[in-house]
Amino acid sequence: MTLSFFDQFMSPTYLGIPLIALALLLPWLLFPTPSSRWLNNRLLTLQGWFVNRFTYQLFMPLNQGGHKWATILTSLMLFLISLNMLGLLPYTFTPTTQLSLNMGLAVPLWLATVLIGLRNQTTAALGHLLPEGTPVPLIPVLIIIETISLFIRPLALGVRLTANLTAGHLLIQLIATAAFVLLPLMPTVAILTASILFLLTILEVAVAMIQAYVFVLLLSLYLQENV
Repeated sequence: MTLSFFDQFMSPTYLGIPLIALALLLPWLLFPTPSSRWLNNRLLTLQGWFVNRFTYQLFMPLNQGGHKWATILTSLMLFLISLNMLGLLPYTFTPTTQLSLNMGLAVPLWLATVLIGLRNQTTAALGHLLPEGTPVPLIPVLIIIETISLFIRPLALGVRLTANLTAGHLLIQLIATAAFVLLPLMPTVAILTASILFLLTILEVAVAMIQAYVFVLLLSLYLQENV
């Protein structure tokens, strides 16, 4: 039976139980926990350096109130990177290719930033809907446009992450299938195709990390507008 290229994005089940929960829990088991020793191993040192640099770069533009989000955004960054990277392994499932999961992460966090802005600085938060110096006849139109753009933000977050990862996985599968089919017919072309596949896999590793960073970076920008 010929399988569709999109079958890899179906949530796997075992005895009728969806295994997406296992895929979501696995990354947390891979993170080493800090110890009370004076000297840590290389993995812990690298992890600590990465978290410190990421937190510094992400929260440097924010004021003191936005620093309360350091823990949740840093954890989200590590979580998304782990899910994206583990999904590149053979016979694995990538939960972040599911739009429902990405929207489940994007909508509550975006809504939290909006509610914080409405609670702490109501006038400034509502002022984003109407730029200063707008002509009177354009006020209703601009308010509608800015409101629509505000509500599109979580959709853009979820769709961007889903589309980039889905496109990368599909392209890898297409090139791998082409290399497998061409191997007995044209070995030289198959080797060249396999080389392209190797380079594309390296690119997808970079995309997996960059997309997780962009997701959290945009959330921090939304937070910056409301704190």
